[in-house]
Amino acid sequence: MLSIAEIKRFIDDDIVSEKKRIASVGDRYYNADHDILKCRLFYYNADGNLVEDTTRSNIKISHPFFTILADQFAAYMLSAKENPIQAKTDIDGLQDILDEHFDDDFWAEIGELILGAYTKGFEYLYAYKNEENKLVFQCADSMGVIEVREKDTDDGCKYVIYWYIDRVDKSKKKVKRIQVWSETETAYFVQYGETGKIVKDNTVERNPRPHVIYTDPETGAKMGYGLGYIPFWRLDYNKRQTSGLKPIKGLVDDYDLHACSLSNNLTDFDTPLYVVSGFQGDNLDELQQNLKTKKIVGVDSDGDITVRTVEIPYQARKEKLSLDKEAIFTFGMGFDPTQVGDGNITNVVILSRYTLLDLKKSKFDKRLKKLLKQIIKVKLAEINNELGTDYELKDIRIDLTPDLPTNETEHIQNEQIKAQTESIKINNILNVAMNVGDDQALKAICEVMDFDYNELKSQLDMLNEEQNLADAQELWGGLETDEEGFTEDEELSEDEEGAEDEEAEDGISEGERATQETVLAMLDELLEELGVETNDETDTGDEEESDEEDEGISDGERETQNAVLEMLDDLLKELEK
Repeated sequence: MLSIAEIKRFIDDDIVSEKKRIASVGDRYYNADHDILKCRLFYYNADGNLVEDTTRSNIKISHPFFTILADQFAAYMLSAKENPIQAKTDIDGLQDILDEHFDDDFWAEIGELILGAYTKGFEYLYAYKNEENKLVFQCADSMGVIEVREKDTDDGCKYVIYWYIDRVDKSKKKVKRIQVWSETETAYFVQYGETGKIVKDNTVERNPRPHVIYTDPETGAKMGYGLGYIPFWRLDYNKRQTSGLKPIKGLVDDYDLHACSLSNNLTDFDTPLYVVSGFQGDNLDELQQNLKTKKIVGVDSDGDITVRTVEIPYQARKEKLSLDKEAIFTFGMGFDPTQVGDGNITNVVILSRYTLLDLKKSKFDKRLKKLLKQIIKVKLAEINNELGTDYELKDIRIDLTPDLPTNETEHIQNEQIKAQTESIKINNILNVAMNVGDDQALKAICEVMDFDYNELKSQLDMLNEEQNLADAQELWGGLETDEEGFTEDEELSEDEEGAEDEEAEDGISEGERATQETVLAMLDELLEELGVETNDETDTGDEEESDEEDEGISDGERETQNAVLEMLDDLLKELEK
């Protein structure tokens, strides 16, 4: 553990360090404590000596542009609608646990952390165990945090010194509380006054003490253990750990100077100058008194009085202030809330105004996510130990997407146009569905609606099977059968049974049988036209009639007729089979 002499040396060296001096400037400007408040006016007197002018107006007003930019940035970083720490979709129950541990109190401290990092260049977050034995995180002012490296200590261990002003006692002395954190324990000290000695804090029951103190349920004894690490995390605004004030400090000071100078001019020259010639008298006090009260001045016959006013360069100062203001929000990469447009506030215009702020956020996102991952890793270890789970960092994602204000009317119109476009596409697909087939039409609809074709196809096939089964059950349920399986209203006759059995044996349906009978009838007509009988007596007909019919037919025609008859006879036999 560090000795008291080492603690004092580290604190004294840190207070006068250049890093903390620059950080304190950003902290001052965030609290509207600008350099203009220290402004003094001087002039050279008749003897050539530089003396302070106490008669002229010296209005000193801070214009806290940096406060607006800092609060705007911190709020924009955490403007997401939902908890930025999200469990992946395939992890059940984890999101509820994350919402419980990373609640509004946690994000309030993260907001203070971001604000401190932007205004001072870096800020710290530290953790401790609360009464429920859960890690709680709190923002620590970086002005009071000192990182001590191993090579700078006598025992070769690293430490973190954290001090803060607890109160001011009756004697107007500041009471400074000092904590020295190691990887296993914390030591507590106190200092009364800026020049007072650092002594151990006797108000702490056990000093030094482990990071975690608890009561053994069996013995009732106070027990403790160390976390194994120093529970302090630093968030840097940029690589150099410089404040966001640096790019715009000169512009803010220039704006303060010209604005206050304009106020001083208006105050100093609010009354006109009177040029009096031929004044009758030698008392200037009398002249001033007459001007103020009687509004009358006596002059001789050649005398006169002229009222003169001083022209203040108002327009030039106004233009200069406007240029400084625009430059502050441009180089400060913020959104000017007083910017007035042409009334055409579309979503494109809104997004363009947030471009610089969004760019500043994207640069800072990586640093914030890196710190949040370290916090989540510590929290998951606590959750796994408490619930017996095995959650890992890869099961969680961090979503810092901001919630931008939008033109709701335009958003609704865009959604309506999108819906109408999709409806037209789907109607066109349905119109050509009969030509391209159901599968192609379904694929086209899935592309328009961004559906999974394979999943939807399987669901439709399942629904069709269920519908067919339901229809069959409904049809079967509508028939009331007797014990033999026939309906009460209609029973098959023996002839019908025989016909059905014969049909079943032939394997020919009623429609096919009707078609065959029609074809046979047509063949019979054709044979009759050719002069051929279709009954069994065709071969035993009267020879005389045959001889009469054969008269007038040549040998070639007779051969053709015989060939056709043979073909028709073969076809007829096949059909009869």
